[in-house]
Amino acid sequence: MPTYKYHIALLGGGTIGLSMAALHLRRSDTKVTIYDPRLNIEAEVQATLPTYLTKAPSTSSTSSEPAEGTDIIASLISTNRLTIAKTIQEAVQSANIIQEQSPEIKTSKQALWKEVSLYADTNAHLWSSSSGIAASLQGSLCEPTIKERLLVTHPFNPPHILPLIEIVPGPETLPERMEFAKSYFGDVPGPESNQGGYYRPVVLNKEIEGFVGNRLAFALLREACYLVGEGVVSVEDLDTLVMASLGPRWAGSGVFESYHAGGGEGGIGAFIQKLAPTMNGVWSGLGQVDVSVDGDDATDESWRGTVVKQSEAAYGPSASPESRRKKEVMLKGVVEMQKKCL
Repeated sequence: MPTYKYHIALLGGGTIGLSMAALHLRRSDTKVTIYDPRLNIEAEVQATLPTYLTKAPSTSSTSSEPAEGTDIIASLISTNRLTIAKTIQEAVQSANIIQEQSPEIKTSKQALWKEVSLYADTNAHLWSSSSGIAASLQGSLCEPTIKERLLVTHPFNPPHILPLIEIVPGPETLPERMEFAKSYFGDVPGPESNQGGYYRPVVLNKEIEGFVGNRLAFALLREACYLVGEGVVSVEDLDTLVMASLGPRWAGSGVFESYHAGGGEGGIGAFIQKLAPTMNGVWSGLGQVDVSVDGDDATDESWRGTVVKQSEAAYGPSASPESRRKKEVMLKGVVEMQKKCL
């Protein structure tokens, strides 16, 4: 039975959890144990994980050749690269990396890390895939030895394709723990390659709610909801506008680089000077929309009702499997083009 340098316990086997499992399994030196309290988790792994694996991962810690055979999951399990645990204790007790993908509820994550601390190795790396709950909040009820090792490693959905990992250490996280996470993800191969360097870990200098990626995305979503709710543009036309302009531009240049180029010889300073009146007018008039937690604002007459109604009319009640497959192919193509051109 082969041995592996890294043993990752993934706590949570939902969409993000299984996508992260596919990411980790691309490293030939890593084995994965999944824990999820749902009774059907084994069936979910069997049905979903293979769709995230472009090719069968290596089943040897010394070989990069893919496993033979059509039953990928059975091969991974038989070679000890993949285990499905029955309890948190079973999942974490021999792991040297523990990564949680539990629901986005602060108290739930706090309780989870308290339980993990009972069974985990005292040197294990502790990672959270949270979309916005800071490590300092998640570990606030834990001992200092947990806080020193706990940090956020936030992926963008779907993690097995999109190469961003936001690394967000807490104020008590040791620098070497952050450096280890950055090094680990920096060596993960891409979907079509055995070479590392596909993922782009970005380290945030300090904690902030929602981190950076989601703050930018939600800022655009808020204005999009406002514009649709005010009847300025339809859901479908707004999406077309983004895909035909901002999307392609930002795939090649980020926000600051784009506007730096837009300023010509004077760079972004000249751009801001020239467009200051328009920017001031737009910024002061950006829409304010409220998302009530209990859903009371979801009437047909509200912006929320309008957005939901138009989105379902344009794209159906939810994304179809065929639509998701097409989008994944497109995302892979965009990322590969970036690697060639940037």
